[in-house]
Amino acid sequence: MNIGIILDAPAPARISPIIAEMIGLLEEWGVSVKQLSPSTVLADLAQLRVDCDLYVFKKSSSKLALSLGGALHAIGARMLNPYPVTAMLRDKIIASRVLQAHDVPTPDVYIVNSLMQLKPLLAAGPLVVKPYDGSQGRGVRVVENCAELREAALSDGLIFAQRYHRPQGRDYKIYCIGDQFFGVRRVWPATTYAEKLGEPFTLTPEMRQIALRCGQAFGITLFGIDIVYSDGRPYVVDMSSFPGFKGVPNAALRLADYIYAVAKQAVHPPANRPVDAVPSGAFTPEVKYG
Repeated sequence: MNIGIILDAPAPARISPIIAEMIGLLEEWGVSVKQLSPSTVLADLAQLRVDCDLYVFKKSSSKLALSLGGALHAIGARMLNPYPVTAMLRDKIIASRVLQAHDVPTPDVYIVNSLMQLKPLLAAGPLVVKPYDGSQGRGVRVVENCAELREAALSDGLIFAQRYHRPQGRDYKIYCIGDQFFGVRRVWPATTYAEKLGEPFTLTPEMRQIALRCGQAFGITLFGIDIVYSDGRPYVVDMSSFPGFKGVPNAALRLADYIYAVAKQAVHPPANRPVDAVPSGAFTPEVKYG
Protein backbone atom coordinates (compact mmCIF):
# COMPACT_ATOMS: atom_id res chain seq x y z
CA MET A 1 0.00 0.00 0.00
CA ASN A 2 1.05 3.57 -0.65
CA ILE A 3 0.06 6.40 1.69
CA GLY A 4 0.79 10.08 1.17
CA ILE A 5 0.96 12.39 4.20
CA ILE A 6 0.55 16.11 3.49
CA LEU A 7 2.84 18.13 5.75
CA ASP A 8 3.81 21.78 6.01
CA ALA A 9 7.48 21.22 5.24
CA PRO A 10 9.72 18.25 4.47
CA ALA A 11 12.17 18.94 7.33
CA PRO A 12 12.10 15.95 9.76
CA ALA A 13 12.72 18.29 12.71
CA ARG A 14 9.28 19.84 12.17
CA ILE A 15 7.43 16.52 12.38
CA SER A 16 6.02 15.77 15.83
CA PRO A 17 7.35 12.69 17.65
CA ILE A 18 3.91 11.07 17.44
CA ILE A 19 3.71 11.47 13.66
CA ALA A 20 7.30 10.33 13.19
CA GLU A 21 6.59 7.18 15.21
CA MET A 22 3.31 6.64 13.34
CA ILE A 23 5.14 6.81 10.00
CA GLY A 24 7.77 4.39 11.28
CA LEU A 25 5.11 1.86 12.31
CA LEU A 26 3.36 2.05 8.95
CA GLU A 27 6.65 1.44 7.19
CA GLU A 28 7.37 -1.52 9.48
CA TRP A 29 4.03 -2.97 8.37
CA GLY A 30 5.10 -2.78 4.73
CA VAL A 31 3.43 0.50 3.79
CA SER A 32 5.23 2.91 1.48
CA VAL A 33 4.79 6.34 3.09
CA LYS A 34 5.36 9.44 1.00
CA GLN A 35 5.72 12.77 2.82
CA LEU A 36 4.30 15.54 0.65
CA SER A 37 5.18 19.21 1.03
CA PRO A 38 3.64 22.01 -1.08
CA SER A 39 7.08 23.58 -1.44
CA THR A 40 8.18 20.62 -3.57
CA VAL A 41 5.02 19.04 -4.96
CA LEU A 42 3.48 22.21 -6.37
CA ALA A 43 6.52 23.16 -8.42
CA ASP A 44 4.64 22.02 -11.54
CA LEU A 45 0.95 21.58 -10.78
CA ALA A 46 0.23 19.94 -14.14
CA GLN A 47 2.46 17.03 -13.12
CA LEU A 48 0.48 16.33 -9.94
CA ARG A 49 -0.85 12.75 -10.04
CA VAL A 50 -2.76 10.46 -7.71
CA ASP A 51 -0.13 7.84 -6.97
CA CYS A 52 -1.10 6.83 -3.43
CA ASP A 53 -3.92 4.59 -2.24
CA LEU A 54 -4.74 7.05 0.53
CA TYR A 55 -3.76 10.60 1.43
CA VAL A 56 -3.70 12.09 4.92
CA PHE A 57 -3.98 15.78 5.79
CA LYS A 58 -1.63 16.35 8.69
CA LYS A 59 -1.01 20.07 8.31
CA SER A 60 -4.20 21.68 7.06
CA SER A 61 -3.34 24.91 8.94
CA SER A 62 -1.04 25.80 6.04
CA LYS A 63 -2.94 27.37 3.15
CA LEU A 64 -0.55 25.78 0.67
CA ALA A 65 -0.98 22.36 2.26
CA LEU A 66 -4.75 22.79 2.15
CA SER A 67 -4.54 23.77 -1.52
CA LEU A 68 -2.39 20.74 -2.26
CA GLY A 69 -4.97 18.49 -0.66
CA GLY A 70 -7.74 20.24 -2.57
CA ALA A 71 -5.90 19.75 -5.86
CA LEU A 72 -5.47 16.04 -5.12
CA HIS A 73 -9.14 15.77 -4.15
CA ALA A 74 -10.11 17.43 -7.44
CA ILE A 75 -8.33 14.73 -9.45
CA GLY A 76 -9.84 11.83 -7.53
CA ALA A 77 -7.53 11.18 -4.59
CA ARG A 78 -8.97 9.22 -1.68
CA MET A 79 -8.48 11.16 1.54
CA LEU A 80 -8.47 9.88 5.12
CA ASN A 81 -9.79 13.26 6.31
CA PRO A 82 -11.65 14.46 3.20
CA TYR A 83 -10.82 17.83 1.71
CA PRO A 84 -14.35 19.33 1.95
CA VAL A 85 -14.50 18.54 5.68
CA THR A 86 -10.94 19.69 6.32
CA ALA A 87 -11.62 22.97 4.48
CA MET A 88 -14.82 23.56 6.48
CA LEU A 89 -13.04 22.94 9.78
CA ARG A 90 -10.27 25.32 8.70
CA ASP A 91 -12.91 28.05 8.40
CA LYS A 92 -14.23 28.75 11.91
CA ILE A 93 -17.32 30.50 10.54
CA ILE A 94 -18.47 27.46 8.56
CA ALA A 95 -17.44 25.00 11.27
CA SER A 96 -19.32 26.90 13.97
CA ARG A 97 -22.52 27.02 11.92
CA VAL A 98 -22.34 23.29 11.14
CA LEU A 99 -21.90 22.48 14.82
CA GLN A 100 -24.77 24.77 15.79
CA ALA A 101 -27.01 23.04 13.24
CA HIS A 102 -26.27 19.70 14.93
CA ASP A 103 -27.15 20.91 18.44
CA VAL A 104 -23.55 21.05 19.62
CA PRO A 105 -23.20 23.56 22.48
CA THR A 106 -20.99 26.39 21.25
CA PRO A 107 -20.45 30.01 22.34
CA ASP A 108 -22.42 32.68 20.49
CA VAL A 109 -20.50 33.67 17.36
CA TYR A 110 -20.24 37.08 15.68
CA ILE A 111 -18.72 38.01 12.32
CA VAL A 112 -17.69 41.61 11.60
CA ASN A 113 -15.47 43.57 9.21
CA SER A 114 -13.93 45.83 11.85
CA LEU A 115 -12.95 45.23 15.47
CA MET A 116 -14.82 48.33 16.62
CA GLN A 117 -18.08 46.81 15.36
CA LEU A 118 -17.79 44.49 18.35
CA LYS A 119 -17.90 47.40 20.79
CA PRO A 120 -21.68 47.19 21.53
CA LEU A 121 -21.36 43.47 22.28
CA LEU A 122 -18.94 44.11 25.14
CA ALA A 123 -21.82 45.41 27.23
CA ALA A 124 -22.95 41.77 27.65
CA GLY A 125 -19.49 40.54 28.64
CA PRO A 126 -16.03 39.76 27.24
CA LEU A 127 -15.36 38.33 23.80
CA VAL A 128 -12.70 36.12 22.25
CA VAL A 129 -11.49 37.49 18.91
CA LYS A 130 -9.43 35.40 16.51
CA PRO A 131 -8.66 35.00 12.80
CA TYR A 132 -11.49 33.05 11.19
CA ASP A 133 -8.94 30.76 9.52
CA GLY A 134 -6.36 30.67 12.30
CA SER A 135 -4.97 27.68 14.17
CA GLN A 136 -2.81 26.68 17.13
CA GLY A 137 -4.01 29.64 19.16
CA ARG A 138 -2.32 32.24 16.94
CA GLY A 139 -3.93 35.67 17.13
CA VAL A 140 -6.43 34.66 19.84
CA ARG A 141 -7.23 37.49 22.23
CA VAL A 142 -9.75 37.86 25.07
CA VAL A 143 -11.11 41.42 25.15
CA GLU A 144 -13.11 42.84 28.04
CA ASN A 145 -13.27 46.54 27.19
CA CYS A 146 -12.84 49.01 24.34
CA ALA A 147 -9.18 49.69 25.14
CA GLU A 148 -8.33 46.00 24.80
CA LEU A 149 -10.41 45.84 21.64
CA ARG A 150 -8.30 48.59 20.08
CA GLU A 151 -5.12 46.78 21.12
CA ALA A 152 -6.16 43.41 19.68
CA ALA A 153 -3.58 42.27 17.12
CA LEU A 154 -6.05 41.74 14.29
CA SER A 155 -6.31 43.85 11.17
CA ASP A 156 -9.69 44.90 9.87
CA GLY A 157 -11.20 42.40 7.50
CA LEU A 158 -13.24 39.32 8.27
CA ILE A 159 -13.10 38.97 12.05
CA PHE A 160 -14.42 36.02 14.03
CA ALA A 161 -15.55 36.53 17.62
CA GLN A 162 -17.02 34.23 20.23
CA ARG A 163 -18.69 35.10 23.50
CA TYR A 164 -16.07 34.42 26.17
CA HIS A 165 -17.03 31.96 28.90
CA ARG A 166 -14.46 31.92 31.66
CA PRO A 167 -13.22 28.32 32.04
CA GLN A 168 -13.52 26.39 35.28
CA GLY A 169 -9.93 25.20 35.52
CA ARG A 170 -8.12 23.59 32.60
CA ASP A 171 -9.60 23.10 29.15
CA TYR A 172 -10.79 19.69 28.03
CA LYS A 173 -9.48 18.16 24.82
CA ILE A 174 -11.32 15.14 23.44
CA TYR A 175 -9.81 13.01 20.71
CA CYS A 176 -11.61 10.44 18.60
CA ILE A 177 -9.81 7.60 16.78
CA GLY A 178 -12.36 5.30 15.15
CA ASP A 179 -14.84 4.36 17.87
CA GLN A 180 -12.55 5.25 20.77
CA PHE A 181 -12.54 8.53 22.71
CA PHE A 182 -9.72 9.93 24.82
CA GLY A 183 -9.75 12.90 27.16
CA VAL A 184 -6.86 15.20 28.07
CA ARG A 185 -6.99 18.23 30.36
CA ARG A 186 -4.59 20.97 29.40
CA VAL A 187 -3.65 24.49 30.38
CA TRP A 188 -4.19 27.19 27.76
CA PRO A 189 -2.03 28.42 26.23
CA ALA A 190 0.31 25.41 26.56
CA THR A 191 3.94 26.50 26.19
CA THR A 192 5.97 23.38 27.07
CA TYR A 193 5.73 19.88 25.65
CA ALA A 194 4.73 18.58 29.09
CA GLU A 195 1.87 21.09 29.21
CA LYS A 196 0.79 19.97 25.73
CA LEU A 197 0.67 16.35 26.92
CA GLY A 198 -1.67 17.43 29.71
CA GLU A 199 -3.38 15.00 32.06
CA PRO A 200 -5.78 12.21 31.05
CA PHE A 201 -9.36 12.21 32.30
CA THR A 202 -12.39 9.97 31.91
CA LEU A 203 -15.11 11.37 29.67
CA THR A 204 -18.53 11.90 31.20
CA PRO A 205 -21.57 10.60 29.27
CA GLU A 206 -22.35 14.23 28.39
CA MET A 207 -18.88 14.78 26.91
CA ARG A 208 -19.06 11.54 24.92
CA GLN A 209 -22.43 12.54 23.48
CA ILE A 210 -21.11 15.97 22.50
CA ALA A 211 -18.08 14.40 20.82
CA LEU A 212 -20.30 11.95 18.94
CA ARG A 213 -22.47 14.80 17.65
CA CYS A 214 -19.36 16.67 16.49
CA GLY A 215 -18.17 13.67 14.49
CA GLN A 216 -21.62 13.05 13.05
CA ALA A 217 -21.91 16.71 12.04
CA PHE A 218 -18.99 16.30 9.66
CA GLY A 219 -19.21 12.56 9.00
CA ILE A 220 -15.75 11.74 10.39
CA THR A 221 -14.35 9.39 13.04
CA LEU A 222 -10.89 10.90 13.41
CA PHE A 223 -10.87 14.35 15.03
CA GLY A 224 -10.29 16.43 18.12
CA ILE A 225 -12.43 19.00 19.90
CA ASP A 226 -11.75 21.59 22.59
CA ILE A 227 -14.36 22.04 25.32
CA VAL A 228 -14.48 24.59 28.11
CA TYR A 229 -16.81 24.34 31.07
CA SER A 230 -18.13 27.61 32.43
CA ASP A 231 -20.79 27.91 35.15
CA GLY A 232 -21.32 24.18 34.81
CA ARG A 233 -22.10 24.31 31.08
CA PRO A 234 -19.95 22.86 28.27
CA TYR A 235 -18.98 24.83 25.16
CA VAL A 236 -17.15 23.42 22.13
CA VAL A 237 -14.73 26.17 21.08
CA ASP A 238 -12.70 24.44 18.37
CA MET A 239 -12.50 21.26 16.26
CA SER A 240 -9.82 19.72 14.05
CA SER A 241 -9.83 16.78 11.64
CA PHE A 242 -6.25 15.75 12.51
CA PRO A 243 -5.03 17.29 15.78
CA GLY A 244 -1.76 16.46 17.50
CA PHE A 245 -3.25 13.69 19.71
CA LYS A 246 -0.75 14.61 22.44
CA GLY A 247 -1.60 12.92 25.70
CA VAL A 248 -3.44 10.00 24.04
CA PRO A 249 -1.95 6.71 25.30
CA ASN A 250 -0.11 4.85 22.52
CA ALA A 251 -1.23 7.58 20.11
CA ALA A 252 1.21 6.65 17.33
CA LEU A 253 0.14 2.99 17.36
CA ARG A 254 -3.56 3.85 17.45
CA LEU A 255 -3.21 6.31 14.55
CA ALA A 256 -1.08 3.96 12.48
CA ASP A 257 -3.56 1.15 13.07
CA TYR A 258 -6.51 3.34 12.09
CA ILE A 259 -4.80 4.65 8.94
CA TYR A 260 -3.63 1.17 7.94
CA ALA A 261 -7.18 -0.19 8.27
CA VAL A 262 -8.64 2.65 6.18
CA ALA A 263 -5.99 2.24 3.48
CA LYS A 264 -6.54 -1.53 3.39
CA GLN A 265 -10.29 -1.02 2.99
CA ALA A 266 -9.63 1.43 0.16
CA VAL A 267 -7.41 -1.07 -1.65
CA HIS A 268 -9.54 -4.13 -0.85
CA PRO A 269 -13.17 -2.99 -0.34
CA PRO A 270 -15.79 -5.51 0.84
CA ALA A 271 -16.90 -7.89 -1.93
CA ASN A 272 -20.42 -6.49 -1.97
CA ARG A 273 -19.25 -2.88 -2.32
CA PRO A 274 -17.04 -1.77 -5.20
CA VAL A 275 -14.33 0.78 -4.40
CA ASP A 276 -16.03 3.44 -6.54
CA ALA A 277 -19.08 3.19 -4.27
CA VAL A 278 -17.07 4.01 -1.16
CA PRO A 279 -17.06 7.80 -0.71
CA SER A 280 -13.83 9.42 0.34
CA GLY A 281 -13.68 9.82 4.12
CA ALA A 282 -16.71 7.61 4.79
CA PHE A 283 -14.76 4.58 6.01
CA THR A 284 -15.47 2.86 9.31
CA PRO A 285 -12.38 0.70 9.61
CA GLU A 286 -12.15 -2.33 11.86
CA VAL A 287 -8.92 -1.50 13.68
CA LYS A 288 -6.92 -4.28 15.27
CA TYR A 289 -5.84 -2.28 18.30
CA GLY A 290 -8.00 -3.04 21.32
